[in-house]
Amino acid sequence: MPAQQRTGLWLIGARGSVATTAAVGLLALRARVAGPTGCVTELPAFAGTPLPCWDELVLGGHDLVHTPLEKRAEQLAHAGMFGSAVIAAVRSGLSEVESEIRDGYHPATHTGAQASAVERLSADLRTFAQRHELARVVVVDVSSTEAPCPHLPEHDDLDALEAALADPARSVLPPSSLAAYAALHAGCPYVGFTPSAGITLPALRKLAERQGLPYAGCDGKTGETLLRTVLAPMFSARALKVRSWSGTNLLGGGDGVTLADPVTVASKLESKARGLTALLGEDVTAPLHIDHVPDLGEVKTAWDHVSFEGFLGAQMNLQFTWTGYDSALAAPLVLDLARLVAAAHAAGQRGALTELGFFFKDPLGSDEHRFAEQTARLISWAGSL
Repeated sequence: MPAQQRTGLWLIGARGSVATTAAVGLLALRARVAGPTGCVTELPAFAGTPLPCWDELVLGGHDLVHTPLEKRAEQLAHAGMFGSAVIAAVRSGLSEVESEIRDGYHPATHTGAQASAVERLSADLRTFAQRHELARVVVVDVSSTEAPCPHLPEHDDLDALEAALADPARSVLPPSSLAAYAALHAGCPYVGFTPSAGITLPALRKLAERQGLPYAGCDGKTGETLLRTVLAPMFSARALKVRSWSGTNLLGGGDGVTLADPVTVASKLESKARGLTALLGEDVTAPLHIDHVPDLGEVKTAWDHVSFEGFLGAQMNLQFTWTGYDSALAAPLVLDLARLVAAAHAAGQRGALTELGFFFKDPLGSDEHRFAEQTARLISWAGSL
């Protein structure tokens, strides 16, 4: 990527925990008050990859809530995500990012055809790029998880979808997919970091191909599922028979509230389950629970119990507990993805960036879930850019 090619990072859900942590982190990296811990693209393996540097990333986004970014950052600092010294160093930068956040789309408040919402969101992206003289804008969805999207015939056919979007009597796209459509319509590469429908609809993937745009997703892999993609191949490689793999997730914060809804949580559970089945090569009993525990705040705890069989039928088990700040794990990956997708776009790549499956629970265009294999593919691909 030529020097001085400034890149926009447009966040859907720009005032949420992950987006706010990403903004604080990027500003802290620029101010040299934090190191790039957790940023994969800062590893030596990526030294030769033509990535935009931290100073070349410009932040903006859409959101439905109106809590100022600075206030949200203070709440996260109070929850223990980062120190007050970091907030002091990035406060002015957060105000600048706040000025670049626009209202998102919500079906309950929008009137008229969905096509008009697409035009408004796309216009926000275009003017953002023009105002900052950006070479490109990468759109990353880090908004709250949606309920599973009912399938409609228009989701498969791009022409039919475009016609339906112009009909004021119909709402054919869920908010995440409308945001993805708007990104593609504006000529922006897209990343789905949530398990929501987003760009997974066939018609939208066809639009990305037609526009010559790369995309990646879906559902960022940060904690429990990351461990599963490391551990599950071990059982297969050692010819050990996994009988069951049970998991319980306890979380507070905004995610906890969202996933307390039994309809909404279905998207997350489906995303996590598909990867485990692929890793083990067969269906196993794998109950998974996600429970909202308000007093945990931004902390997430995941507990897994793996029952497996060894030689001569010996019954054994493995248990592990993962406790941490999910947003602190996710935020550097969002920054990594913005850099890598920007480099792919600059290199003329289009369609699903399967090599970025390393970052996702349910990688688009790939059935590879083994972490070691995903890592090798990512590094090889990045070296070819």
